[in-house]
Amino acid sequence: MEEQHTNKAHWADEIADRVIFEKGSRDGKELYTCASGITPSGTVHIGNFREIISVELVVRALRDKGKKVRFIYSWDDYDVFRKVPQNMPNQEMLAKYLRYPITMVPDPWNRDTSYARHHEAEVESVLPLVGINPEYLYQAANYQASKYAEGMRRALEHREDLKKILDKFRDEEHKIQGEWWPVSVFCSACNKDETDIDGWDGQWGLTYHCNACGHKETVDLRSTKIAKLVWRVDWPMRWAYEKVDFEPAGKEHHSSGGSFDTARHVCKDVYGFEAPVTFRYDFIGLKGTPGKMSSSKGKVVDLPDVLKIYTPEVTRYLFAGTRPNTEFTISFDLDVIKIYEDYDKTERIAWKIEPAKNEETYLREKRIYELSQPQTSEDGRTMPLAVMPYQVPFRHLCNLIQIADGDIDKALASLAETADGPSPQQLPKLRARAECAKYWVQECAPEEFRFKLKAAGAEPGADLTEAEKTAVRSLRDEVISVIENFNDDKSCAEAIYGIAAKCGIDGKALFRAAYQALIGKDQGPRLANFLRSISKERLLGILEKF
Repeated sequence: MEEQHTNKAHWADEIADRVIFEKGSRDGKELYTCASGITPSGTVHIGNFREIISVELVVRALRDKGKKVRFIYSWDDYDVFRKVPQNMPNQEMLAKYLRYPITMVPDPWNRDTSYARHHEAEVESVLPLVGINPEYLYQAANYQASKYAEGMRRALEHREDLKKILDKFRDEEHKIQGEWWPVSVFCSACNKDETDIDGWDGQWGLTYHCNACGHKETVDLRSTKIAKLVWRVDWPMRWAYEKVDFEPAGKEHHSSGGSFDTARHVCKDVYGFEAPVTFRYDFIGLKGTPGKMSSSKGKVVDLPDVLKIYTPEVTRYLFAGTRPNTEFTISFDLDVIKIYEDYDKTERIAWKIEPAKNEETYLREKRIYELSQPQTSEDGRTMPLAVMPYQVPFRHLCNLIQIADGDIDKALASLAETADGPSPQQLPKLRARAECAKYWVQECAPEEFRFKLKAAGAEPGADLTEAEKTAVRSLRDEVISVIENFNDDKSCAEAIYGIAAKCGIDGKALFRAAYQALIGKDQGPRLANFLRSISKERLLGILEKF
């Protein structure tokens, strides 16, 4: 591919330009900080992934413009364990730790140091597969290392200001009533957050009592490991602490008077820092959820689930090709075939194998394709591929794998035997697509899409008429026996229709008979292509008893 352009053909480039203009154009800023984060209170699902990849796309756009970027991902793992998700094991054990910080909840799988760490590790292990490598920040560790002591004291100093900011967007019924504190405490005796603040000495001392166990003490904010800011203050405090220039948020946070509005005011009025550039991203729907992944009640679809069906570059394409404020659906049904077709078309346009409608379309499709690739250069910029991947339509690849009885090596070998087969450089990506195709056809595809070739010497179907058996026999002797003579599907299809006319039956009847003879179904893949994809010897062996 040609060297990429840093144009405005993509929304990520538009946002990057906005970040540079609003945060750096006036003072020659050298380093931009882009942030994302989530609470690991359960499975981090594909909807959560939309935020982190949206940030990563802007990070890459900034780097493509020659900017240095710090890309941070905050694990809000000092949050309260409020509810046991239905898809977790050891429910009774987990229920004993409700109201604890999630870093103190044991891992129900007995693999990691805590419940929180288990979910963090799951995400951290898979994000590199899609080219995402942020710097991880662990908020429990940061609070317990007293990094935010100054931030907590400042919030306490501005307690009344914070109340006014939080109440500004609330109606009378929902305004803060009675005494309110911007800091919360986990009891040092029983670990629960069922505590009330009794007072603050105006310096570093904070006194609390626990409603669960009765414990009472005064802690020093400079050394305590049990205090933290409430979320609507914690978020903007960390913007100021980390000097965040860009962070998006979901539509619920961006609603009028929502948490982003209050955080913007807190950040500026209390911490003296302008809130980051942002945008609103929308929800993601699911269609045709795979059977195995929806069997347990409450199970959500996460990134590893998606990567079983979509290769890393196609997974990225789903997000890079859609504006963040647009709701879209991730499909696991027959739409999967169309999504792969769309990606392949974008790839052909990017490589100028297929002409684009105009220059604007070319630049847009090329940029989407660049941002869909997981690999980057050492400095994090978009890195063009050296060789165009070998394209085989997903539908056809599914058929080849089923013809090969699920053996990917055999399926790929059948492609390698063709004149324009894949090169060694193209095989890794082709194999990755084949793995996805195999999983999809076995676990997600509708029953009518699946098939299995009959064994050699199979008996003719009992429900075929004599005329249909005669037609299948003619198909075997006059088309299949010379299948190598057909250079394309069109000429083969014409020969098939010729057999139907000769035998006095319509084409549909012959197709049904052929499918019944070969796979025991009334329907199957396009017959001409299907026959040309199977070895002549295997076809003749299946039909030898006709």
